[in-house]
Amino acid sequence: MTQTPATPLLDKVRVPADLKAVEDRDLPQLASELRAEMVDAVSRTGGHLGAGLGVVELTIAIHKVFDTPHDRLIFDVGHQCYPHKILTGRRERIRTLRQEDGLSGFTRRAESEYDPFGAAHSSTSISAGLGMAVAADLSGEKRNVIAVIGDGALSAGMAYEALNNAGALDARLIVILNDNDMSIAPPTGAMSAYLARLASGRTYMGFRDLGKKLTAYLGKKVDRAITRAVEHARGYVTGGTLFEEMGFYHIGPIDGHSFEHLLPVLRNVRDNAKGPVLIHVVTQKGKGYPPAEAAADKYHGVNTFDVITGAQAKAKPNAPAYTSVFAEALVQEAGFDEKIVAITAAMPAGTGIDKFKTAYPARTFDVGIAEQHAVTFAAGLAAEGYKPFCALYSTFLQRGYDQVVHDVAIQGLPVRFPIDRAGFVGADGPTHAGSFDTTYLATLPGFVVMAAADEAELKHMVRTAAAHDAGPISFRYPRGEGVGVDMPARGEILEIGKGRIVKQGSKVALLSFGTRLRDCLLAAEDLDAAGLSTTVADARFAKPLDHDLIRQLARHHEVLITIEEGAIGGFASHVLQFLALEGLLEQGLKVRPMVLPDIWMEQAKPEAMYVKAGLDRAGIVATVFQALGQKGAGIGAAG
Repeated sequence: MTQTPATPLLDKVRVPADLKAVEDRDLPQLASELRAEMVDAVSRTGGHLGAGLGVVELTIAIHKVFDTPHDRLIFDVGHQCYPHKILTGRRERIRTLRQEDGLSGFTRRAESEYDPFGAAHSSTSISAGLGMAVAADLSGEKRNVIAVIGDGALSAGMAYEALNNAGALDARLIVILNDNDMSIAPPTGAMSAYLARLASGRTYMGFRDLGKKLTAYLGKKVDRAITRAVEHARGYVTGGTLFEEMGFYHIGPIDGHSFEHLLPVLRNVRDNAKGPVLIHVVTQKGKGYPPAEAAADKYHGVNTFDVITGAQAKAKPNAPAYTSVFAEALVQEAGFDEKIVAITAAMPAGTGIDKFKTAYPARTFDVGIAEQHAVTFAAGLAAEGYKPFCALYSTFLQRGYDQVVHDVAIQGLPVRFPIDRAGFVGADGPTHAGSFDTTYLATLPGFVVMAAADEAELKHMVRTAAAHDAGPISFRYPRGEGVGVDMPARGEILEIGKGRIVKQGSKVALLSFGTRLRDCLLAAEDLDAAGLSTTVADARFAKPLDHDLIRQLARHHEVLITIEEGAIGGFASHVLQFLALEGLLEQGLKVRPMVLPDIWMEQAKPEAMYVKAGLDRAGIVATVFQALGQKGAGIGAAG
């Protein structure tokens, strides 16, 4: 690790108000120091790097021109916000990013008054900003609302819904499109900057408003025709026709790394704009840090790294990552079945679909940040006899839930849902935790809901899903590495709704759903040592339940503990429903459901989160003794 960089100018800026005293000519130096500070901080903590580096000048310019926090600044997605955090009173804690009890990796209302809206999922900023702009109008307050949205986030339908509504409401909303990938209309240097300044200036905007008033006297039809002609003509020059059609005044594209371009436009918009405005800003992801510039994808999210070389720290894996196991198993099954296709929503590497694309590019579909579309697109493929695997993170599948219900489940279409990042996700915190998928999927009639206990079970579930044509099916698996079990050459087709006994005992039954199985086996060692003969079972299925297995466990054990890494209302609720209807709860059986606590679990290392949730080895043992009315002091401490 290198020493903390020298930042004499940045040291004078504790909050955005301090930027008012910084001369415009000194802002490039400030940007350089801010970049150095951010790179050093993320090198120590890990986190999102490339996106934040790309908005350094833009963030400085916004805070200098506007009056935050009175003026509202919303980032979309929140991983662009590290420079913003440094400039808004959180610099002293910036090296606690994504650590336990540290700063969130995203904007968060509870963290600072400069974060008016929390953002960790994409495409929310324009909707939230519009709500704030309308609230200001209703309250009679003069306030600017600025939403900074990345070009990738515009692939989500929600962003277009908000744009359409904002244009109709004519609210005072400033949307900054941060185009950091492939510009729709690349800036052409000085002329582009000149046109942007001209179009955002008082003279042009005033003339535009006067023209609207004059043409209004000519009647609606003539007014509309002239207005459309003018905006189309300007759109051909500036590239903003789409946004103009939606009711926005479009400016740009402009160079997002040039204060000479940014400051005049932002000041003009601040002083002259009346309705919704969209400023198209072109930036470079990873700007100012050569390794991130050279490989923007690899430096989007990083582990700790060496600032000088850019080399990221990597722990030696003890077992293959679950995502890799899924990807390789899916590629294998696709070799046997040409009807298998793969779908991802802008997360090809995160879900492992990039490996499938390498093998079968024509059968791979990245639909962008559009989970709702991804689900219904998969439904359409399934309706025509294909076998779509719609691979999404648990937290992102939530965004397509209505489509899961209406377009997949009700029609009984065999869409396969590989659910990555199930359970705790560590440093990404509550916004990305996969807490609810079992609960919200197992309520749906005809849905098969599975969870892999280890990497071999995941391979079995990929093949099982490929073979299942009777309706929708899902299987969940966590972030990180497997447990190191022997891997089959090819997965087996599991019998739907059948679990397995992993260890036989006689007094206590631990019924696991998912990857808590390993801790159940460790807990069983402690319980056996304490004289409590323990059975460990892997449920495999939350729906349909293995009724025979549950009856056996309930009738032949004094205590039944269910363990899952999911929210209340999931696997345990279905087990309890069955036990109640069977009358098995009336026969003296002691049942305890172990689920994620009913709180938003803050970021920490996954191991610490399991301990806090009580879902570790010691927590399982303690739950058994509590059910038996015993203390069991010291038991399970080895876990």
